[in-house]
Amino acid sequence: MNAQSIGSAGPLTGVRVLDMTTVGMGPFATQILGDMGAEVIKVEPPEGDVFRTAGPCVHTGMGAVYLNLNRNKHSVTLDAKQTADREELLRLADSADVFVSNVRPQALARLGLNAETLCARNPRLIYCSAVGFGQNGPYAGRPAFDDIIQAMSGLAALQGANGDAPAYINTILADKVAGLTLAYAIPMALYEREKSGWGQTLEVPMFETMVAFSLIEHMGGYTFDPPRGDAGYARVLSPHRKPYRTSDGFIALLPYTDAQWQRFFKLAGCDDLTLDPRYATAQARAGCFNELYADLANLVAQRTTQAWLDLLENADIPHSRILGIPELFDDPHLAATGFFKRVEHPTEGMLVTPDVSVRFSRTPGSIRSLAPSQAPNMTKKPEAFGGA
Repeated sequence: MNAQSIGSAGPLTGVRVLDMTTVGMGPFATQILGDMGAEVIKVEPPEGDVFRTAGPCVHTGMGAVYLNLNRNKHSVTLDAKQTADREELLRLADSADVFVSNVRPQALARLGLNAETLCARNPRLIYCSAVGFGQNGPYAGRPAFDDIIQAMSGLAALQGANGDAPAYINTILADKVAGLTLAYAIPMALYEREKSGWGQTLEVPMFETMVAFSLIEHMGGYTFDPPRGDAGYARVLSPHRKPYRTSDGFIALLPYTDAQWQRFFKLAGCDDLTLDPRYATAQARAGCFNELYADLANLVAQRTTQAWLDLLENADIPHSRILGIPELFDDPHLAATGFFKRVEHPTEGMLVTPDVSVRFSRTPGSIRSLAPSQAPNMTKKPEAFGGA
């Protein structure tokens, strides 16, 4: 199927986004805006977005990760250090609703692409800085990548809490969470502009965003002043909270309510645990998650994976097989919802891409175009993007 044939107008139709972002955080955010109908003009330096080289590829500069972060975008190649190209950038910003960049603010200021300059020319502009650290703190200007932010935000320590060393989460979580934050902040600013008539500047710092994200459940006793106990959410940090080993594999299992725990113990044939006061209520279980999950692990190990799946099928107890990424492409639910789309890229051939996961009843998002191919010069002349 050609991507052009499955498109439809989304809720951000009519919004123009000038996108000077690379790697993960910014492109993820602007792809979401593009999925929802915004016209996204991706500005790349002559060497291209650095993520063009990430992952397997058919052609150089069209790596899998780049393809998965840059659909529903146009592309222009402009060198902001060159006077003529910088003038084209300014002209594009004059007609944009949103300007978003993860270039360091100091570098943008040297190029005359700072908020003061662009907003003076276009007072309705939403000017967004995707940065590593808030610019009013001592870390401003430091380089920031996902691994560094995972380490600084507490995530690596949390992930390694039950081992002998900190550990990174096996996804670029900081990039994606900060990107989601950027993607929801921009429409909020656009909504406010509809009432006031004025643009404004936004700053989304990865570090502060991820600290807030990590601490939601892990503030623990530090929620209070003075602290009333340790940091950390005991259930999540239990060393026994993990996929449980069956007699021939693994299963995910989480009885949660009082009724679910009682029902599980009965299904497992453990009347003694059904009567155990430690496990009878949520308040009681909160004080002994390690023991509870250890008992759960011992029970699960006594049956095969399929035996547990059969036993739990109609029990209304949360559970699942452990799916590897290749298995997702055969998942019956994703197949029924048409989640994976097969689309023809003009240079890279047939691609498989996840659908837009958010559903709007009247103005759904859509895949209208695929990630733009690389070219030594502009893949689309700036003149093609006229006034708003």
